[in-house]
Amino acid sequence: MVAQRLSTLQLELLKVYSFQPSEDDLLAVKKMLSEYFSTKLITKIEKKVNENGISETDLDRWLHE
Repeated sequence: MVAQRLSTLQLELLKVYSFQPSEDDLLAVKKMLSEYFSTKLITKIEKKVNENGISETDLDRWLHE
């Protein structure tokens, strides 16, 4: 078995968990992380769409293929 190092994000999350957060706090952290990474992904997709001249029509057509 290969040992894997934890990422910086994982280490920071372990620090949060070490304080015994409430279930509400954990849900809030999960929501913040989801929103952050969702926004980051959407921004990257929009950048690629604009760089490659992809139109709304193209996206709609691909959705229905």
